[in-house]
Amino acid sequence: MTRFLLWIALLPSITFAQNWVPRDTDTLFTQLDLEARLRGETITFFDDGQSQFFEDGRYTYTYANDGGTGYGYFEIKTDSTICVEFVTGFSRCDMYVIDAANRLVVITEAGDRFPVRP
Repeated sequence: MTRFLLWIALLPSITFAQNWVPRDTDTLFTQLDLEARLRGETITFFDDGQSQFFEDGRYTYTYANDGGTGYGYFEIKTDSTICVEFVTGFSRCDMYVIDAANRLVVITEAGDRFPVRP
């Protein structure tokens, strides 16, 4: 739980017109395609963390090894991004792309890239 609270404390506030820089080889999603790909689905990262996008707009991120769960609500935007408003009051937006290896990749506002397990 402490790790979760530290992570939440470090989250930036939501702002629009972020400066994500996808690679030339990345493919962006349309809003409809990202909806179809993720709404009602769970994605698992290589560290075993999981993002769950519920049909009704709820969102959870569960850390690996019982490291806690963050709860919130997500909104899929038109620019291949998903923004989450956490119940703690913090928000974040991430860009979702398909990379050159045909993997789903999450790009954070800081530019960190996290591929999703197939």
